[in-house]
Amino acid sequence: MNGKLKTRGEAGSNFKRSENMKTMPGMLKVQAGQYSVAGDKPSNDDSCGIRIPENLLLETKGVAAVIADGMSGSEAGREAAEVCVLGFLSDYYSTPDSWSVKKSAGRILTALNHWLCGQGRRIHGSSRGMVTTMSALVIKSATAYVFHVGDTRIYLFRRGDLECLTDDHRMIVSKDNRYLARAMGIDVHLAIDWRAVPVEPGDLFLLSTDGVHDFLSRDDLKGHLNGMDNPEQAVRSIVEHARRLGSDDNLTCQVIRVDRLPTQDKLELYERLTELPFPPPLEPGMVLDGLRVLRELHASRRTQVYLAEEAGTGREVVLKTPSVNYEDDPEYIDRFLHEEWVGKRLDSPHILKVIEPSHPRRFLYYLTEKIEGRTLRQWMVDHPNPALSRVRDIVNQIAAGLRVFHRLEMVHRDLKPENIMIDEHGTVKILDFGSSRIPGIDEIAVPWERNHLVGTRNFTAPECIRGESGTEQSDLFSLGVIAYELLTGNLPYGREESPRDPDRVPYTPVRRFRPDIPVWLDGALEKAVRRDPRRRYEVISEFVHDLSNPNPAFLTQNPKPLIERDPLRFWRTLALALLIFNFLLLLYLLANQT
Repeated sequence: MNGKLKTRGEAGSNFKRSENMKTMPGMLKVQAGQYSVAGDKPSNDDSCGIRIPENLLLETKGVAAVIADGMSGSEAGREAAEVCVLGFLSDYYSTPDSWSVKKSAGRILTALNHWLCGQGRRIHGSSRGMVTTMSALVIKSATAYVFHVGDTRIYLFRRGDLECLTDDHRMIVSKDNRYLARAMGIDVHLAIDWRAVPVEPGDLFLLSTDGVHDFLSRDDLKGHLNGMDNPEQAVRSIVEHARRLGSDDNLTCQVIRVDRLPTQDKLELYERLTELPFPPPLEPGMVLDGLRVLRELHASRRTQVYLAEEAGTGREVVLKTPSVNYEDDPEYIDRFLHEEWVGKRLDSPHILKVIEPSHPRRFLYYLTEKIEGRTLRQWMVDHPNPALSRVRDIVNQIAAGLRVFHRLEMVHRDLKPENIMIDEHGTVKILDFGSSRIPGIDEIAVPWERNHLVGTRNFTAPECIRGESGTEQSDLFSLGVIAYELLTGNLPYGREESPRDPDRVPYTPVRRFRPDIPVWLDGALEKAVRRDPRRRYEVISEFVHDLSNPNPAFLTQNPKPLIERDPLRFWRTLALALLIFNFLLLLYLLANQT
């Protein structure tokens, strides 16, 4: 296990000494301490743990701390607490680094809760067999994420002020009679409190069980944290103070101090991004890191793409290099690395494969598989009137690739015929990941905007064009537009160069161009490309299903008004009616004058 993992040991004094971890310059740096004792009770049902990973995990996942308090009335409260602490600290760092902290933690907590509920009923025969409270803190980049169930607490101490970031889930019947209203292991339907808090250097986070915070006032806690030099000494001092004030419960406390946030200095980030230099201009016959350049495939102001052959294996690959025009632009380099990062994490026959070089890499570039085929744009030129069955097949394959993106919480955001290839066997592959949205990476602060959207207006969802980050429904919009153009050769809202306000242009039914298309299929396309993402399909699979199976909702729709079905005809009719009315009005006025 990489990095540092500290968990509660046996009952009694169970603090394990932390050690300073070596991390790359400019990365997050924290100090932590924790302490847990049984107190006056015969056993310690509390559990706690902290993990401070190194380097890459520290950047993509951050620091995690968990505290849990097994319910005293539970038959296996101690086991439940330990399962939650160890399970969260292990599984959180195993989730995809493309996932946001919220999604990663939510999935883990839901799974842990289901397991506790199942085990409690199966082994202990009770819905309260394995129950525990739990609070988790994740500090990633410059943000702290808090997840909470029960009455453990997380505090933030900043510039002399102590703020409790959690709410106790308690039902108070009387002064001496209180119950947990929410906890892990009680109900399979788990409600998790969560929030995100910006972090500043010098911030202190305090996690505690009720054996501590029920007996220490806010001033007591502030007194221990104010001017604190050593988290290890602070947690011991806090726990022992609570014992002296009469705590009769298990006592557990954790303190994490943020000493340094990841650097946001452009120069330092540029130095990190340019550890590999840009490759020199390449010509056919040149060899770069064991790759012999065969020919140039594409060149633009931003990138160059070559066909190359690997020495030794003879395998032909595609070599993509950055443009020297951007050699001093860290934002551009970040975006270039972003493309390779995405491609390495996607595994599907319907997505372009990024290949690991067989030789050590001395320059900045990346490799992909070679595809014998043509773009979907060229395929559409070659097949202007494709059969409906072939269109469905192409859309199904694109959808299969998009689902791989979405399972990793990624959104492509630049889906268009030019970014899709069809190989010689008819397999459809999605290309170009430069505009992809990755919540897990977006959470890492940089001194520039990471919304890498370079999409084409005709195919990009309206919300992305407005500057929103985009969701699965954004890719659905693009897929719907592609399906529409495959069937008709036109676009549902006309071309980008239309002089009309695009937001006022109504949807053009497919049946205007293809009367043979069923009404229900036209309804599916119209729903997929609605401008409001909330009115589209929730998931792409629903759209794919409705392309082949009549949806009753689209068979009983009321006819649309003429202005939506044929706006040109509507305005011509209206203009003619107004002309006739004005002519008759003029005749009437002339007749009255005489």
